[in-house]
Amino acid sequence: MGILSNNTASRMAERFRGFLPVVVDVETGGFDAEHDALLEIAAVPLTIGADGFLCLRPTVSTHVEPFPGANLDPRSLEITGIDPTNPLRGALAERLALDHIFHVVREAVREAGCQRAILVGHNAAFDLGFLNQAVRRCGHKRNPFHPFSCFDTVSLGGLAYGQTVLSKAVLAAGLPFDSREAHSAVYDAERTAELFCNVVNRWRRLELLEQAQLGLDAA
Repeated sequence: MGILSNNTASRMAERFRGFLPVVVDVETGGFDAEHDALLEIAAVPLTIGADGFLCLRPTVSTHVEPFPGANLDPRSLEITGIDPTNPLRGALAERLALDHIFHVVREAVREAGCQRAILVGHNAAFDLGFLNQAVRRCGHKRNPFHPFSCFDTVSLGGLAYGQTVLSKAVLAAGLPFDSREAHSAVYDAERTAELFCNVVNRWRRLELLEQAQLGLDAA
């Protein structure tokens, strides 16, 4: 990741009160964050251009080894297509997986001049719950994410486009979505990031339009 200019870092830090939005998607062995396995995690830090519009930074991701005693619901594995026993996954133990993701996120937070990351997700409470539970299991002391605040693209998609399902909200925003790629942490995180940026940037365009109209009125 390149170093951001001072002006860009200042805009990013001011846009969300010192928080850097980082889009996260997890794939799991079920719906219970305490007992079901975390199997994949992907994170997409965001940045802001000179024009004030949000865009994506490179994605960081990893497969994760189920923690000892973790539940693996066959129905969830069928949906995700994940085989936790496949040695070609290159999965990391939870602590190493968190270190891998958190290092990149902390670097993005620092470069953006922000104080902390804030998780963006589609049904964000689900992703944040699994992330926080993994942090607790590992006793991780350097979690860059706010522990309970988040941005949810379910709500934002419903507000902006009248759609709450990720695929439908993405398509309503005029973006492509390949259902064959869904339920991959990287694919879902990147589509969620594009959706979030699209909503925020739509608001930015409205602000610019209002400013232009006010300028004309004042003239």
